[in-house]
Amino acid sequence: MFRWLLGSREPQAGAEKTSILNPGEEQTQNPYTELTVLKAHNDIVRFLVQVDDNRFASACDDGSVIVWDVQTGEVVFELHGHTQKITAIVVFPNNEANGERTDLMLTASSDKTVIAWDCERGQEVHKASDFLSTVKKLLVLQGLDVWLSGGGELRVWSRDFKVLAETVSFSDGVITSLIELPKNCVAAAVGKDLHIFKLGAVGSEKWDIAEVKRLSTHQDIIRTLANVNELTFVSGSHAGELIVWDALDWSVQAYEKNLSQTSSPQDVSPENKLMPLQEEVSIQCTASDGECVFVAVCRSLYVYNLQTKRVIAYQRHAHDSDIQHMATLPNRQLVSCSEDGSVRIWELRSKAQFHAESVPAGFFSMWGFGKSGKQSNNTVKRAVDTGIIASLELIGDLIGHSSSVQMFLYFQDHGLVTCSADHLIILWKEGKRESRLRSLMLFQKLEQDGDLQAWLSLH
Repeated sequence: MFRWLLGSREPQAGAEKTSILNPGEEQTQNPYTELTVLKAHNDIVRFLVQVDDNRFASACDDGSVIVWDVQTGEVVFELHGHTQKITAIVVFPNNEANGERTDLMLTASSDKTVIAWDCERGQEVHKASDFLSTVKKLLVLQGLDVWLSGGGELRVWSRDFKVLAETVSFSDGVITSLIELPKNCVAAAVGKDLHIFKLGAVGSEKWDIAEVKRLSTHQDIIRTLANVNELTFVSGSHAGELIVWDALDWSVQAYEKNLSQTSSPQDVSPENKLMPLQEEVSIQCTASDGECVFVAVCRSLYVYNLQTKRVIAYQRHAHDSDIQHMATLPNRQLVSCSEDGSVRIWELRSKAQFHAESVPAGFFSMWGFGKSGKQSNNTVKRAVDTGIIASLELIGDLIGHSSSVQMFLYFQDHGLVTCSADHLIILWKEGKRESRLRSLMLFQKLEQDGDLQAWLSLH
């Protein structure tokens, strides 16, 4: 554990050693220089969910759920109601402006139950236990004031846990991904297929859920399904297929078979050229900023531009092991976490300066020596041909976990929260911001005690 905190990392067992990037010891562009380790779970911490601006919840394989204060790291509530590991967690916000109802947190477990918790009191308020199989996904449709459970079948529920509608059991698998689409529709990934369902109320306590389309374009198991914007969503498969879909008519907008083919032989380091090529194509997860889709393919990262329908940037060896989760941050930044225990911060940068970067021997080209001018032209031409017009630059490496990092949350005012198979949760804070806050609190304390002038005179 200590070697991680001191800044060294060894690949996890079974991980292939690669020419993985290193941001340098100083990490001058990494703002997250303070960390707080939280320990309250006794098993793998698999899920995190934001409760509000100041609280988050963590869900563990021991069935426990803990609500934390993100600013102080203190435990707010410990929720014990499940007997097996948590499989899904989501917050159901209050829709009423008068505030008579409180926000709910829904948790699903391998014990085939779903529990609703009062976010203000930390108490169980509803429980459903008549499921035939484990609920894998939970989805809140806030505009309709209902929530959905996805497993062996899809069910629509009211806020007070009444079943409003349900489908028949799926014969070819269970729901592994579930997203909301326009016009009261949802998309559910089951095996290789995407099922499009339309919801509608036929009474105060009766709804209709009808399958209106089945999309069988994928050739392998769908691993990820995500919204891009109101008009577009994407899906990725185990075989490396990335499909961009129209969210209104469910037509295919783009189909990419293998993003890893973007890499060229020049990307392979000399030591890895001696090793047999191992094809890594499985899409682990996706994220989007509305303009581009960031795709995790095993341990690599690819940036797919929706307008040009091309990969514009990539990092072939972003991590030592498979990427577990990623999300975009403001300022064209991306955070990814991996089975190797790493959490890495990336920045998408334009290569407008590509020509200048590719001519290091300016003195010799000035006098006509060497081939730097020809090499530069070839480099620019290669960039145009491949569509690689940007780069993913590593600006931060958060070292603190000793095992697989499952996921993370981003709080605009409080930094990052990560959870891991090492049973730990870590709060990553911006060092400069925290220093300013401590100074401000000190001044306020001195002013309240009437000691500010005396302190200023001494300093």
